[in-house]
Amino acid sequence: MRIIGGSLRGKAILPPAGYKARPTTDFAKEGLFNTLNNEFWFEDMAVLDLFGGTGSIAFEFASRGAGEVISVEMNPAHVAFIKKTAASLGIDKVVKVLHQNVFDFLDICTKRFDIVFADPPYAIEGLDTIPDRVLEKGLVNEGGYLILEHPAEYDFAAHPSFVKERKYGNVHFSYFRPA
Repeated sequence: MRIIGGSLRGKAILPPAGYKARPTTDFAKEGLFNTLNNEFWFEDMAVLDLFGGTGSIAFEFASRGAGEVISVEMNPAHVAFIKKTAASLGIDKVVKVLHQNVFDFLDICTKRFDIVFADPPYAIEGLDTIPDRVLEKGLVNEGGYLILEHPAEYDFAAHPSFVKERKYGNVHFSYFRPA
């Protein structure tokens, strides 16, 4: 796994053996960021990365110049890995990692973001509630997106804030905008 764009392009992200996260594939990340490059200027953007996993998405945003990336992750080993990797890449002033359950975090978060990216475990209970939880809390700035990575079994096209879906192999990204 590697960072595919920006100032850190080509840098490897190497989780230890036995790491329990399912990272977004490089192919899917490339498609995601090609889509976002056409709509956003990343400089100084505020990003919330829910279910941080390996930190791969947070690192991509930081590499492209985001001003603040908050990554929320519940697994302490993953939190430690993301922090260590951010420090080794020199982006630990940009990428902040919170050790917390995402659903608990959503209940208390009051900050707004340009992009909220959520890549939950595909089998997690409540995956289908994430768009409503994020959007009802007003966490996405006007003109911004909630982007939810999910398996093919989910279809959010009927959601009132749904904008589009992009598919890259088995990875699906649904995009939502605040009403």
